[in-house]
Amino acid sequence: MDASPLPPQTTINGVRFNATPGQRPLRVDDCITIGELFQKRCAELGNRTAHREKDLGIWKSYSWSDYWHYAKWIGLALRKLGLQRGEVVSILSEDRKEWAWLDMGIQGVGGVASGIYTTDAASQVQYIITDSDSRFLIVEDEEQLDKFLAVEDALPDLLKVIILEDEGLHDLNHPRCMMIGDLYALGRQAEAETPGAFEAEIAQTTPQDTALLVYTSGTTGMPKGAMLSNENIMAVIEAGAHSLPAMSTDEQLCFLPLCHILERDVSVYFPLASKCTVNFAESPETVFANLQEVSPNTFTAVPRVWEKIYSKVQFMAKEATPLGRYAFAKAVNAGMARADHIFAGQKVPPLIAARFWLWDRLVLRNLRRMLGLDRLRRGGSGAAPISADLLKWYWAIGVPLVEGFGMTETSGLGALNTPQANRLGTIGRPVPGNDLRIAEGGEIQIKGLNVFQGYWRNNAKTAETFTADGWLRTGDMGHVDQDGYVTITGRLKDIIITAGGKNITPAEIESRMKFSPYISDAVIIGDRRKFLTALIMIDQEVVEKFAQDRKIPFSNFASLCAAPEIKDLIGAEITSVNKDFARVEQIKDFRLIDVLLTADDDELTATMKLKRNLVEKKYSDLIEDMYHQTGSDPQGGET
Repeated sequence: MDASPLPPQTTINGVRFNATPGQRPLRVDDCITIGELFQKRCAELGNRTAHREKDLGIWKSYSWSDYWHYAKWIGLALRKLGLQRGEVVSILSEDRKEWAWLDMGIQGVGGVASGIYTTDAASQVQYIITDSDSRFLIVEDEEQLDKFLAVEDALPDLLKVIILEDEGLHDLNHPRCMMIGDLYALGRQAEAETPGAFEAEIAQTTPQDTALLVYTSGTTGMPKGAMLSNENIMAVIEAGAHSLPAMSTDEQLCFLPLCHILERDVSVYFPLASKCTVNFAESPETVFANLQEVSPNTFTAVPRVWEKIYSKVQFMAKEATPLGRYAFAKAVNAGMARADHIFAGQKVPPLIAARFWLWDRLVLRNLRRMLGLDRLRRGGSGAAPISADLLKWYWAIGVPLVEGFGMTETSGLGALNTPQANRLGTIGRPVPGNDLRIAEGGEIQIKGLNVFQGYWRNNAKTAETFTADGWLRTGDMGHVDQDGYVTITGRLKDIIITAGGKNITPAEIESRMKFSPYISDAVIIGDRRKFLTALIMIDQEVVEKFAQDRKIPFSNFASLCAAPEIKDLIGAEITSVNKDFARVEQIKDFRLIDVLLTADDDELTATMKLKRNLVEKKYSDLIEDMYHQTGSDPQGGET
């Protein structure tokens, strides 16, 4: 273990951190590894609630002592079955308390925890297990076990498959499979044989040891395994505590895939420092109901979720009585006036503050309670760009929503806005302990203790990702203003160069389009073309309601998209967006994708980002039809 003298420390909500973030030795409450901090917290908090999860419709609590014991039994059992330090264990499961127990148990004995998305096909599961040389696979249920069984002959080095749920599997008799209960029993036996073995394993771990392997969902190419060390994770725990401190009394809701580093940070690692309680959503489909039940103090989500809540509110407003619609509009207008002063860094004038106070009590407070956002001290959005208009709307209804930036390669954090230091349209300032620069050509580059070790067994890709002087190439373009706020203008690989040589970054245009309650997602087309077009995914629920109210006939999603009235509706939304952009950036034509896409589809990542290249390839006929029908720019070409 690191015996370096303690650096100067500061206390945040009762937890000690380095006074200067990003300094070695990096310590959180005097701990330098994830396992050490986990052990300290479990011993300190004992019977306090660490996790909640629903069982047969009832929320049940699980203590920090439960957390410790189950993680210990998992780690010792895996070691007894043959897991060696530095070897990988893959987890193929939706979010649940056992995910955290497995993560801590695997890391506790020096293993490397790697998540696999439950939406991955059997061939993708095989690829990740083979690429990572996983020795064990944890599967949630029969559905996920079937993926292993479909490719088991191609995985001869996998020692065991451990199953979390036995429903439908009571008669399973497979030499390479065992139930989680049997794993716990083996761990208890190992503990009885060698008391203190788990603690001894934790003590052997160093800050430089790889703790987890995160396969990038990737919008192009095969996934790559990013190696994150104990020090990387401790660095983001420290940076998060300095930028977005949480309290031990906080309630959180975990619902994004724990394979993704953002949710892993928020729901597994940050709580080790803050001592807060994590509630696990029943499923991604129940997140809005669970949000109402939990009413969390902090909540982090991808833009798609915030967009969906906004669409839901717009839907409800349209269904309200005339008086209700009037009151809602007045309340939002009062909130917008207040938000304008907040974003300008100005004191809110007394009259505007009083008007907001009144409408907040008459309308907005009840709205937040209905959404499960009434206790929200801070909302966060990351993993993809979010519309500035949408952020402002949330502040208008009394929800302090801030945008941040992170990559798998930065352990999930790179830059953040905070409720106290927030500049609309930016991703905030670099997190404490991070250095950020804009390279020649406009690329954002980052350096810090949170920057990953490299890609698993892929030195060539690792070398490509770093500059000669050791900075991480993010692949994002942007600029930094005089106050240090960073604006992303687009992805280097997504830049559209029109036939006239104009460089266009589509991200802002797409974000503005997605602010419409009728548009779920959009992909701008135009590389080497004379003008821009778009492929649009409509919001099924909102557009169906629009059609029903106007008695527009449709029988399924495809026929809904084909209705002339719906095309006119989306056309009007695009015309509205076009007004805010230069002529060369305006959308001249569009087509609707008439298939409902989910994370099960290749076109979407598990965090609901469109894979631009796949979308363009799959819908090439629609794209060509737009340019064939439109011919040349109807407004006279580029200017």
